[in-house]
Amino acid sequence: MKLSRNQLAKYLDHTMLKPEATAAMIDQTVAEAIEYQTASVCINPYWVKRVHQKMSETGINTCTVIGFPLGATSTASKVLESRQAIKDGADELDMVINIGELKAKHDDAVVADIKAVADEVHHAHRILKVIIETALLTDEEKVRACQLTIAGQADFVKTSTGFSTSGAQVADVELMRQTVGDAIKIKAAGGIHSYEEAMAMIDAGADRLGVSASVKILNEAPK
Repeated sequence: MKLSRNQLAKYLDHTMLKPEATAAMIDQTVAEAIEYQTASVCINPYWVKRVHQKMSETGINTCTVIGFPLGATSTASKVLESRQAIKDGADELDMVINIGELKAKHDDAVVADIKAVADEVHHAHRILKVIIETALLTDEEKVRACQLTIAGQADFVKTSTGFSTSGAQVADVELMRQTVGDAIKIKAAGGIHSYEEAMAMIDAGADRLGVSASVKILNEAPK
């Protein structure tokens, strides 16, 4: 499959999650998203209000992260963080699962964590993506994480934070698609730096891509 620049842009969450991001860097990310008409801008919660104000008339969503990047905060903290992000104007929220509880096979705890945030997000008619951090999981754990994400009633399952040992892998996206079928959508994120890599993720089954290299990728795309 070949997507044009405009078509591919609608798959992209244009991302600026660096801890050292300044207001000027955030504003540049917003300007790029508007120029290329990406699906969203994804930033840390501190910047949600600023980005939402700049995006409110553009049709581009404001996306933020919850329990990021480790997922090891309490469920109550994730819910409160989600509530504040929604209040500040977030349209989409990407939460990190409790990875340790997944690996310990405490599946009920993982589902409860996701479901609590999903309830908060869906009550406000927003979108929830669940980051499972594939780099830290076995294939069996990736499958189980996808199944638990469905049980927790999220809208997307997402590969990676981009802050672990590696990001999205085509094989992981294929495995995730085989597991979830059409039940939920898939977001691939982390380490996607070229048009070719972006298209490989979409061909493998990704519905959305989290990328900081959006401008480079889109400039490589056919017009």
